[in-house]
Amino acid sequence: MRARISDVAAAAGVSVTTVSLVMNGVESRISDETSQRVRDAARAVGYAPSSLARGLRTQRTRTVGLISDQIATTPFAGRMLAGAQDVARDHGHLVFLVNTDSDETIEQEAIRALTAHQVDAMIYATMWHRTVTPPAGLRPDTVFLDCRPDGGGFRSTVPDDREGGASAVRELVAAGHRRIAYLDTVDTLPIASSLRLEGYLAVLAEAGIDADPALHVRGATSAQGGREATERLLDLGADRPTAIFCFNDRMAVGAYTAAHRRGLDIPRDVSIIGYDDQQLIAAEQDPPLTTIALPHYEMGRWAMEAALGVRADGDTDAAYLMECPVIRRDSVGPPPAEVG
Repeated sequence: MRARISDVAAAAGVSVTTVSLVMNGVESRISDETSQRVRDAARAVGYAPSSLARGLRTQRTRTVGLISDQIATTPFAGRMLAGAQDVARDHGHLVFLVNTDSDETIEQEAIRALTAHQVDAMIYATMWHRTVTPPAGLRPDTVFLDCRPDGGGFRSTVPDDREGGASAVRELVAAGHRRIAYLDTVDTLPIASSLRLEGYLAVLAEAGIDADPALHVRGATSAQGGREATERLLDLGADRPTAIFCFNDRMAVGAYTAAHRRGLDIPRDVSIIGYDDQQLIAAEQDPPLTTIALPHYEMGRWAMEAALGVRADGDTDAAYLMECPVIRRDSVGPPPAEVG
């Protein structure tokens, strides 16, 4: 049977009131010796106070609700959850995670349940960087993770995808490339697509390179989509790109396949750079893929620190931008002397 507070009182030789004051950390005139005796007795009998009951008295349940669409079932995006959990654990909080699979009914049930449980804070997370309409019932201090609330009003953190795209193209320009393609996604929902395109175009302009519309192609956000789009680029013959910046690592895998089918060596004949730094993808290519890392873990930490009041940076009018660093491997080199 679950140990009761009366069992602790009997073991420590004190009143139930004294046990309650000690276990709930209430300021009182109880001596340090008695307090220690009560805690020792609680451990001896296996007593753990109810967090819900304690929350009703202190208005703190030491819990955080995290509502997401798919991050709990997506390996690389799950790093956001790891970052959030590490911060929560460091500050004595438990995370209640609800994965909704983008089902609005489940989402509303989750909000009601977490509110009824009196969680101390709430985080709303998505797998893709995009703008979302805040669902009804969210706490006004909810922190948004990897998404921007439509119209503002909430603190949020997202990857700096514009600068990430710029960093990818700067890497290629620095290697000497001027025929640089952007292998974009056909999915226009993620705001990341347009931001990475902005970074791509900005760096071309900085370098005095005219943007060629023929080098901006779109494909499905998959290895097959990347292969098919890359084949269209390679069909340009003498006008084909010497370097390809891919929307994500999966499309880069397809770009590798298309290049290898044409007998092209990476990076001697064509350089390829990805985005995401997905585990078991980027580093496992032949050669290993240079890519831009999405700061999932760092964003998860930021969101939890903001939710718990540990950090005050960021505001409700603009998302906090998190750096996307270049992960240099072996798929970028100088352009070939001749293309054809």
